[in-house]
Amino acid sequence: MTRRILIVDDEQDIAMSLKVGLTKKGFDVDTFFDPLEALGSYRPGTYDLLIVDLRMPKMNGFELVREIKKVDANANVWFLTAFEVYRAEFERMFLDTDVSVFLKKPFSLNELASKIESELDLKVKQPPE
Repeated sequence: MTRRILIVDDEQDIAMSLKVGLTKKGFDVDTFFDPLEALGSYRPGTYDLLIVDLRMPKMNGFELVREIKKVDANANVWFLTAFEVYRAEFERMFLDTDVSVFLKKPFSLNELASKIESELDLKVKQPPE
């Protein structure tokens, strides 16, 4: 079973590097560089994991995920950031939402792939209620 990942990051080089690397690790990866385009194309139940950059023009990662959660409450989301995690902002915007992981750039592709596999395997064993 191929696992599908959506990456949304305005830094095209990072998004494409992740796509190439994760594809080589066996994942099916879609990328968007514009959060509004990602939102417009998003279909509930399509992806096993969304990896979303926090700081993007037009709409930040928190805003994008808030909109996605309106149509797909079970979306599994990780935030990608090169900056410190804004925990207070996260807690304010996602009071009852479980967003599992913040990924701080830089990280190794092997670590990321391993973390994704572990997370998705755990989700399969414990499906959402």
